[in-house]
Amino acid sequence: MATSPVIYDDAPLRERVKNALADDFKHNAIKSAQETIVGNRNKCADANPLWEELRWEAAYIRNHVLENLDYYIREFAKNAEAAGATVHFAPTAEDAVECALDIFEEVHATRCVKSKSMVTEEVGLNEYLEKHGIHAVETDCAENILQTAGSKPSHIVVPALHFNRDSIRDLYREKKGYTGSNSPEEITKFLRSNLREEFLSAKVGVTGCNFGVAETGSCTLVTNEGNARMATTVPETQIVMMGAERIVPDLRSLDTLVALLVPSAVGSKITSSFQVNTGAAKPGEADGPTKVHIIMVDNGRSKILASEFRGMLRCIRCGACMNNCPVYRHITGHGYGTIYPGPMGVVLTPLLEGYENTDKLPYACSLCGACDDMCPVRIPLHRHIHKHKFNLAEHGHTSAPEQATFDMAGKVLSNRLLYDIATGSGSRGMKILGGAYGALGLSTSWIPVLRGWTSSRDMDLMAKERFRDRFAKRTPVAAELDENGMSAADRAEAAREKAAAGAHASVAAGAADAAEQDLSQEGGARA
Repeated sequence: MATSPVIYDDAPLRERVKNALADDFKHNAIKSAQETIVGNRNKCADANPLWEELRWEAAYIRNHVLENLDYYIREFAKNAEAAGATVHFAPTAEDAVECALDIFEEVHATRCVKSKSMVTEEVGLNEYLEKHGIHAVETDCAENILQTAGSKPSHIVVPALHFNRDSIRDLYREKKGYTGSNSPEEITKFLRSNLREEFLSAKVGVTGCNFGVAETGSCTLVTNEGNARMATTVPETQIVMMGAERIVPDLRSLDTLVALLVPSAVGSKITSSFQVNTGAAKPGEADGPTKVHIIMVDNGRSKILASEFRGMLRCIRCGACMNNCPVYRHITGHGYGTIYPGPMGVVLTPLLEGYENTDKLPYACSLCGACDDMCPVRIPLHRHIHKHKFNLAEHGHTSAPEQATFDMAGKVLSNRLLYDIATGSGSRGMKILGGAYGALGLSTSWIPVLRGWTSSRDMDLMAKERFRDRFAKRTPVAAELDENGMSAADRAEAAREKAAAGAHASVAAGAADAAEQDLSQEGGARA
């Protein structure tokens, strides 16, 4: 399995998970981030009586765009070019980075300032430019930390979760000559002073695009820092790289999606910085680029659009699914080995890279559905993941031992005699292995297959008596039927009903005799 810009760690999933489970700092950092962000997100949702209606509206908007994507791409490109931008279409990741390189060579630039962008990570822009002598400086604080450390993101919104203030201080001391304390304010001030010179001297600024507005040809940026604003106003040339599906029809639709994006991503009502950039700077304007190049990237999106996974293209890259995912909490972002971690990454990465290159990534999911509850555009993530698992088995992407295990399980579960033998012996065997502990734990982690569970958690023992055996004891034996198809109980009930009917008839006859006698007496008295 070869690495790619999307997959940065080609170690087996089991090995990545083992390494991640051993890192307590990552666990605690992600646990804290999840609890904080989800808690604040829920407060925002509870305070908005239209929250669920907004989610339905956002899902409708995104579906509408996908159903008419060819129209909206043309509309966006037409209006963007009318506003002074140049629009390029890149069918593949290679086309996207080559297009960007052509622009750098055209303006004779060897450096650029860059704001956070997942699609540039997806196509490997930084690495490609570096190979051709062009250095991209990440100006987002977290991205700059990762770039300085040579590390990969652990989250798509807060990518440097796996660093604390001490490790950041030590990193900048070693790499950039920082002499201050571990105070976030002091570190930020140091970083700002370094980046200011980069902004002022850069010929090119590179950004992503949260949403492209078809109605106006605008590119929007939703950020929590002011670096993106600097990257889009100071350099003379701006390169915007956006996924071809990241389009909204108009500004009203943009309002709906941004209202959901910010609370879902970071648990805030509003963001610190929101930009709607439309074309190049006009004559007389004080700032802004004189040349704007928008690179619309396909990179497999057309294929996804035509597949049963189309719903994944609704994704707005908020990270809400991973904020609520129990698997992500335990194996951390690096356990996935891809720039897209969490549930959205489990769905998207195999679609971009193929099953043969994504190992067993879809198995990093318990199918609990917590991600669906959080997704602001209602992507059925756990159903997509379930379909991936089905496809892996259906198309033979399983190991020989795994295939043999499930073949044997199928035979046992479909044969009454084999099932009884297996469950009976299994119960006795587990009791022996569990011993006084009363469960299968670390002491049984040497057993193949079973150790996948017992190496990190306890497994309860099978009950000595099966449910079917208990049920059989409490269920009456079927009664024998006579020639009329009646059981003894049926015959007894019929006899009771007949006797009751006879008793009623006797009582009725007695009452009639008494009434007749009364009438006779009454008549004699009158006479």
